[in-house]
Amino acid sequence: MYLRDHPPPHFHARYGEHKAFFNIPDGELIYGSLPRRATRLVEAWVELHREELMQNWEESQKKYPTFTKIEPLR
Repeated sequence: MYLRDHPPPHFHARYGEHKAFFNIPDGELIYGSLPRRATRLVEAWVELHREELMQNWEESQKKYPTFTKIEPLR
């Protein structure tokens, strides 16, 4: 996530040389591409952490944000 990034609420994901943006509310790929397996893992992670992602998105829009660390998939 980038500070004060443009709507809709989203985050950026990287996998090797691949880059993509994912929509937080529905977990859909907005732009870019990742290998299929990586995309499925990101989508699963969004399902588990949507509330935390939305809280971080809201924080990212503030002048002095405080982010919550979000656990990776295990």
